Amino acid sequence: MTTYTKEKLRMVQEYDIKGALMTLQQGGILLYPTDTIWSIGCDATNTHAIEKVHNIKQKDTAKGVEILVNSLQMLRDYVVHLHPKLETLLGYHTRPLTVLFDKPRNLPANAIAPDGTVAIRVVQDEFCRALITELGKPLLASFASMHDGTFPVNFGGISSEIIEQVDFVVKYRQNEKMSHEPSVMVKLTRRDELVFLRE
Repeated sequence: MTTYTKEKLRMVQEYDIKGALMTLQQGGILLYPTDTIWSIGCDATNTHAIEKVHNIKQKDTAKGVEILVNSLQMLRDYVVHLHPKLETLLGYHTRPLTVLFDKPRNLPANAIAPDGTVAIRVVQDEFCRALITELGKPLLASFASMHDGTFPVNFGGISSEIIEQVDFVVKYRQNEKMSHEPSVMVKLTRRDELVFLRE
């Protein structure tokens, strides 16, 4: 598991990491910034918390959710096999990169899409990394919007309908005006070819 210096953890402590961590440990729902889009999420191993996220999104499947891990080491805990081609790509890709895996493991059924796949990303954001490290588990993330295909480009774009339904709103990056976009998404085919599903 990735370790963090006291200085890095102190940097994110001022942005309510303790409150966010307590919420996750109690099975609550966060509204938080990822290394891409503001998302609602929870402990990705907590079946009941994931169900709450589905209820907020008014969906009964895990389609459209992503699992966030803090390192390649943690990623290996949740996939049957990490192909060397994907490992290399994840190690060198500079933009946030989500990989669609066919054979997830150690995740609740409601964190896995109906077709048996799961989208996982090794986060680059310091706050997310520190929060996942402190929790010791991955986070589930779903765009903080009520409609498929839409997402908030920053905190100001999140509807009050979303904000009112979560248990904890993270302060980190709330004042940021810069627009953000979803991550690049790839999948490795059975022929070991990379296919870009979202660029």
